[in-house]
Amino acid sequence: MNLDAGKLRRRAAWVGALALAAHVAAAHAEDAHASGNAIATVASPDPAPNAGQTDLRTDAAEVDFTPTGSTPKAAQEHSPAADAAREASPPPPTDAVESLLRVPLPPEAPPPAASASLNAPASPETPQTAEPQAEAPSPATLATTETPAAAPDTAPPPPETVEAPGHPVAPEAPAAEATPRDINSFIADTLAALAAQPDKLNSLGASDWKAAREAIRGFYEQRSNAPLWVGAEGLNAAGRSVLAQLNRADEDGLDLAAFSLPPASFAETRPERLAEVEATLSAAAAAYALQASGGRIVPTTISPLVTARPEVAGGEAVLRRIADAADPGEALAAFNPGQKGYQRLRAELARLRESAPVAAIRPPPGPTLRIGMVDPRVPLIRARFGLGAAADADAARVYDVRVASAVAAFQKSHGLAADGAFTSATTDVLFGDPNTRREAAILANMEMWRWEPRDMGERRVEINVPDFTLRLMDGDDEIHRTRVIVGKPDTPTPIFSNEIKYLLVNPIWRVPDSIIKKEMLPKLADDPGYLTRRGFKVSQVGDRLVVEQPPGEANALGHILFMFPNEHAVYLHDTPARGLFASPRRAFSHGCIRVEQPMQLAELFMGGATRGWSAERIESMIGSNERTVFLPQPLPIHIQYFTEFVDGAGALQEREDVYGLTGRVAAMLSRMRQD
Repeated sequence: MNLDAGKLRRRAAWVGALALAAHVAAAHAEDAHASGNAIATVASPDPAPNAGQTDLRTDAAEVDFTPTGSTPKAAQEHSPAADAAREASPPPPTDAVESLLRVPLPPEAPPPAASASLNAPASPETPQTAEPQAEAPSPATLATTETPAAAPDTAPPPPETVEAPGHPVAPEAPAAEATPRDINSFIADTLAALAAQPDKLNSLGASDWKAAREAIRGFYEQRSNAPLWVGAEGLNAAGRSVLAQLNRADEDGLDLAAFSLPPASFAETRPERLAEVEATLSAAAAAYALQASGGRIVPTTISPLVTARPEVAGGEAVLRRIADAADPGEALAAFNPGQKGYQRLRAELARLRESAPVAAIRPPPGPTLRIGMVDPRVPLIRARFGLGAAADADAARVYDVRVASAVAAFQKSHGLAADGAFTSATTDVLFGDPNTRREAAILANMEMWRWEPRDMGERRVEINVPDFTLRLMDGDDEIHRTRVIVGKPDTPTPIFSNEIKYLLVNPIWRVPDSIIKKEMLPKLADDPGYLTRRGFKVSQVGDRLVVEQPPGEANALGHILFMFPNEHAVYLHDTPARGLFASPRRAFSHGCIRVEQPMQLAELFMGGATRGWSAERIESMIGSNERTVFLPQPLPIHIQYFTEFVDGAGALQEREDVYGLTGRVAAMLSRMRQD
């Protein structure tokens, strides 16, 4: 053993004590109990007050050396046979005594100071024992500095613990280490830091990104910050699915440039890095869904008359929805509009991005070209449309019917006056940068699709203002199409959704105050009888002038009115000025929408002849009295603004931005990308 001098002295004292105990036990049988206790357990000498004296009074419960299966110690101590055996037993052999040297010291009896063990006189009852020689130190022992003797007023060092035969002693517990943090705690810290970030970069445009971050944090707190997208070694299957969809955000015109997304091969075991990726994916997913559901632009910032109300998804609802989905990436993509009109534009965007820019030499300025004119610009126009070269050089310069027809078709698809005349406006569109301009327009129209209700109704009315067209839809099938007249640019038709609830046959036109002030009062100032001669009824209600036009052929609302009560006081109606429907650009009203075939439309709205509502029956109701007819059930109506759309034949169409809304949306999206 590699023991220091103090320990060797203590062991020598124990050996002497054990020998004395054995001797006393053999000589005095009546003291067998005390002697037995002394053999079983020996207390270390108490340095005070009697230093150097060995105290043999110990507690028998401290150490029990009774082998397994033998008679209990208490029985051995009190049985006559045991007493006789102890009287006859010789002193313990040397090897047995040496084995007891490995018995641990009692914890309540600290070892004596080295000076006390060496210098105290021997007790009369305890023979003086020779001090054993210390063994040569091993290399390991040389590396350990000997502990100096403790001062009298200093607590002694703890006793060495040794192992008794057959009784292994538990190793000393290592020093307590800090409990390693799990990924949940790192996620909590990361999300707290995310929520506290200043809004220097708002990836959601008009939406409240701070509120969205707080919602994300609240969602994780409800689940004890358990991860969704990562496991012990990197992305899990759900995380890979979400990441794949986030990487396709640009296909829907969404902008996630503010987020540092991990690579698809991300693998990591550090909990702090896993927590960072977890928080990034959740924040990016929330931003994706909020953008996809129309959160970037508040429609009324484009125009006060655009009062469509997009169904913007909340941050917590987003995470809950995709977390519960079998395919989180697919669930995330579903926050984009599902309507066929949107999906077709999305496909056109991809096709446009795949195509190479059209390289075309822009023709020089010149007068408007019409059929029969000869001009050096004509060969460039022919080449642009791929019409091929003419038979000779002179013919190539003639603006003929073939060229004019190609120009007219192009004008129609791009919202220009389709008269075949080659104007400067046609030149700008035909020879401009088609891909860049068209992509911006498509993205703007995709954004306006996000303002539409996700559930537009199976049977519904859709009116596209720039196309001057009304369509009655049943699912994706078009049941009826008719031309409409919409508001002028200075009195635009509002953009919103509602429900048609009833019809008014033989309506009375109650002239809006805005029309009275802007148009009628100036004429009344010059001609007080102006309104009465035209059949209007004028009355005064307090300070307000009330003007009404009774039913009749001259009534501005025609014979029928389709009512969907709304904040804008607009509706669909008949008109006595039917000649205006022949115009390609039909923006003539004060905001209401005039329909070309009102009786046929009323028949369809009421359920048709099978329900007893034929066009003939409705026409038979025409007279001088206003009549109200409720629809069998409310019919959803959506007044829309799409300058880019794919028609029934699958061709991408472009219409004039009559109110400038497409340009404003495109500009706002562009600014967001530049911020």
